[in-house]
Amino acid sequence: MKFVDEAVIHVEAGSGGNGCLSFRREKFEPMGGPDGGNGGRGGGIILRADSAVNTLVDFRYTRRHRAQRGEGGRGGNCTGKSGEDLWLSVPIGTTIIDENTEEVLADLVEEGQEVVVAKGGLGGAGNAVFKSSTNRAPRKTTNGTEGEVRELRLELKVLADVGLLGLPNAGKSTFIRAVSAAKPKVADYPFTTLIPNLGVVALSRHQQFVIADIPGLIEGAAEGAGLGIRFLKHLARTRLLLHLVDVAPIDGSDPADSARAIINELEKFSSALAGQERWLVLNKIDLVAEEEREELRDRIVSELNWQGPVFMVSAISRQGSDTVCQEIMQYIEECALRSEEDSEFAEQEEKHRVALEEEARAKMRELAEQRALKKEQRKQSGQDSDDDDDDDEFDDVEVFYVE
Repeated sequence: MKFVDEAVIHVEAGSGGNGCLSFRREKFEPMGGPDGGNGGRGGGIILRADSAVNTLVDFRYTRRHRAQRGEGGRGGNCTGKSGEDLWLSVPIGTTIIDENTEEVLADLVEEGQEVVVAKGGLGGAGNAVFKSSTNRAPRKTTNGTEGEVRELRLELKVLADVGLLGLPNAGKSTFIRAVSAAKPKVADYPFTTLIPNLGVVALSRHQQFVIADIPGLIEGAAEGAGLGIRFLKHLARTRLLLHLVDVAPIDGSDPADSARAIINELEKFSSALAGQERWLVLNKIDLVAEEEREELRDRIVSELNWQGPVFMVSAISRQGSDTVCQEIMQYIEECALRSEEDSEFAEQEEKHRVALEEEARAKMRELAEQRALKKEQRKQSGQDSDDDDDDDEFDDVEVFYVE
């Protein structure tokens, strides 16, 4: 299955049926009164969150959706049949945005949650409606109203409590394999992760959280380099970010410089995302001598001026991973409890989430405009063709979700 996390669709609700002009003509009643029925209501278009759907790939290939039109009224005071509503299933975590006004219509984050994105038109009135004591033979009818027409942008953001950040080969996929049942691809070359992977970390029957691994970031990601910038928006719903740093990189680079590069890219992408609660996880400590580990940790923390929690782990051997998961579970439970007891804290969290999503959306729109401009420039210079589509560069990547 292809992983598609954005799609633009055109939806048209059904128009209402027209009212009928009719007079009753029966035996012994050649001059019966008006009996024109009303038109039926047009079908609406409804989007519903469905856990059986993991990607928006269907909307990439079927972009136009039209609901059924209402039938016209008939004689004998028969109202026309209403058009059937059109139900479209989308993944849980889908945000629906009006493409023209940028209005967020709904955020479907629960199973079965639904929203009417286009209302069907009302049925027209038949001439029987206009009968009165002074107008016993009305010839007036009305037509049904048009159904709503909208251009919608669907944005999928994975639902996770914790998000993993880091350079390619920092060990994010190995970490998520160590703490959950997810089995993303792991290899000794960069960009083995091409799409977000989800895993459920279960500490006990009643204690579990979801962790998300996104493709690694590289320097310049905020300007469109690499893959990670495309998926940073998936971290908008997380409560906590784990910043994984390789303490013994193969290329001999400084771990502190690697961590600083990611921090800079976060700040360029979204100030709200940069301000998200973030923990530092120093990975691959098994490659460092025991007597040197503390000194290395202190140096990295000092150079970064890091103020938050710091952990040292070896994801491949699961050393220290249980401690990290227990601390995460405790943090999530404390946040959830505080949100229930402190309405002001809950409001601040919601404002932060909204700001993060708006900044992420604005950044992605800016990058899309830049790509479109570059594509137009290449086309004018004869280096590009009309058949090229930058938006589909990841369409052939398989999606893999495990819980």
